[in-house]
Amino acid sequence: MPRRTAPPASAAAPESHPTLVLLALAMGGFAIGTTEFAAMSLLPDFAPDLRIDEPTAGHVISAYALGVVVGAPVIAVLAARIARRTLLVCLMVLFALGNGLSALAPNYGTMLIVRFLAGLPHGAYFGVAALVAASLVPRERRSQAVSRVIAGLTVATVVGVPLANAIGQLAGWRWSFGLVALLALLTAILVRLFAPLGAPAPGASALRELGALRRGQVWLTLATGAIGFGGLFSVYTYLASTMLTVTHASPAAIPGMLAVFGLGLTAGNLACAWAADRALMPAAGLTLVWSAAALALYPFAVGSLWTLAPVVFLIGCGGGLATILQTRLMDVAEDAQTLAAALNHSAFNLANALGPWLAGLAIAHGLGLPATGFVGVALALGGLAIWAVSLVADRADPRPCEQPG
Repeated sequence: MPRRTAPPASAAAPESHPTLVLLALAMGGFAIGTTEFAAMSLLPDFAPDLRIDEPTAGHVISAYALGVVVGAPVIAVLAARIARRTLLVCLMVLFALGNGLSALAPNYGTMLIVRFLAGLPHGAYFGVAALVAASLVPRERRSQAVSRVIAGLTVATVVGVPLANAIGQLAGWRWSFGLVALLALLTAILVRLFAPLGAPAPGASALRELGALRRGQVWLTLATGAIGFGGLFSVYTYLASTMLTVTHASPAAIPGMLAVFGLGLTAGNLACAWAADRALMPAAGLTLVWSAAALALYPFAVGSLWTLAPVVFLIGCGGGLATILQTRLMDVAEDAQTLAAALNHSAFNLANALGPWLAGLAIAHGLGLPATGFVGVALALGGLAIWAVSLVADRADPRPCEQPG
């Protein structure tokens, strides 16, 4: 199978300005990260306004995640013949619409529907954006290019999420979703101006994209993310509630703690991308071990902000797994790149649904909010077990996995 080569200058944007392209793509990640994580932190705010309790409000988070799970493969398959830039612009317009309607939702039922709508473009956007980013650099720097796109999401957890949370507390949670809608429209403009057209590959079709589903390593990679990443979400979803009811912190401390998590996520994204470009599978395994250890510390750290902050930072570092698995899918998907790349974010949003659901069960059965950390440990170790199966399968079939040119 031919090795991947960097595209000719004419295939990128005019004069191919990789920095501008990556900044435009990262802006979309910033918008997506802001709404995905801010919605979790705003549970205590929009639950009473929609006349529901917090566990029920958690279904709003799951509705968004379900939208990602459904939208990523469907859009990737149906849009196989659409130029990547055109697809990215359309996805951001749809994302803006979903978040704008979220800001206007009058009741719980409507909120579930519009959050599902907002989630539809999420996975396809990140998947296609990752492929565009990887096409701009040599093969040995793919993970770092992908990490620049995902950095938009991680920076959102440092800046966008605390800002949205603060806006929610000061002006109402609806303004937070309105802010995301504006960011999405800005992204659509920037992508249209700077991103390469990215014409479909010769022979691109829905059938060829569906070929990714026949490959066992694709499924193992997706399962590693769907299970292993759930631990992070099991803690993060209930972090604000834990701070208020267990740590007895002021609501004003929540944005700062969310920023600490975001700093960890940003650091982990950069470090894991560097490691993945050197030893991809070992980097994935070590990241899952790191996550399990950090999550194990969480129940013992919730008594004080001084102990909670460093543990939340360490948990955030485990988010670098996203970049590693995105690159892994480029290796194992062969000629079904778009669907596999998009499915990565379906897997992570299965984790986004699974982690909070299992943590909610633990809370509902009287184990308390700190027990979300132990739920996270179990999920991280489950992901590690699947990673081990994938590693064994790799060694049984040592042929190098290379992305097609």
